Amino acid sequence: MTSQITLYTAKICPYAHRAEIALAETGIPFKRVEIDLKNKPEWYPNVNPRGQVPAITYGGPDHPPEKPSPEAEKIAESLVLVDFFNDLAPNHPLLPTDPVRRAKARYFVEAIGSRFTPAWYASYMRGEPFDKLFDGLESLQALLPATSKYAIGDEYTIADVAATPFFARLEVALRDDFGAFAQGEGPKAWKTLTTEPRFARWREYYANLKARESFKKTFDEDAVKRSFAVRFARNQ
Repeated sequence: MTSQITLYTAKICPYAHRAEIALAETGIPFKRVEIDLKNKPEWYPNVNPRGQVPAITYGGPDHPPEKPSPEAEKIAESLVLVDFFNDLAPNHPLLPTDPVRRAKARYFVEAIGSRFTPAWYASYMRGEPFDKLFDGLESLQALLPATSKYAIGDEYTIADVAATPFFARLEVALRDDFGAFAQGEGPKAWKTLTTEPRFARWREYYANLKARESFKKTFDEDAVKRSFAVRFARNQ
């Protein structure tokens, strides 16, 4: 039996979403605590001194979320937690047993962080042209197998967990025109991604990610849209 897990998370955060998807995929029981990132509880630094989500307490007796047991371990960072949950799960479903395939999954995770997210934030947060974002997506797309469902084949892995929350928020931001870019540019960029042949493989991959029950159970699109609307102060 797995020791108690209390997950401190936020619906709007893509990094926290990774942890929730991993827990849904592994089936590990946990207690969920929503943290308001705009108004964090005074006690939250006792869980994670950096004040970020996701974070967990693990082990020890069951205590109120705001007063975790002194015996509980405190663990943070999304990819650390994804690996940790996989290690806890009996069949370790999020990493292949083959070392080459494990390396490919981890390489894809690295590529998300180095090739995609910086370009995405440049457009979304700073309003920079979408060229780098398109290049980053094409770079990720080039790593995908020609016909398989997921990042390294037909097995759903940590690579897919790492990508899914960011693609989902990319869709909402561009489709509904939330971002630092000029008004009207988001839907144009989304049309490029959803119609141009050069992104056909990425569209197939993203559709497979969205079809996972773990995604459907954990993605709160309305909460994300509300957060975007407040951040960019547009009347959508």
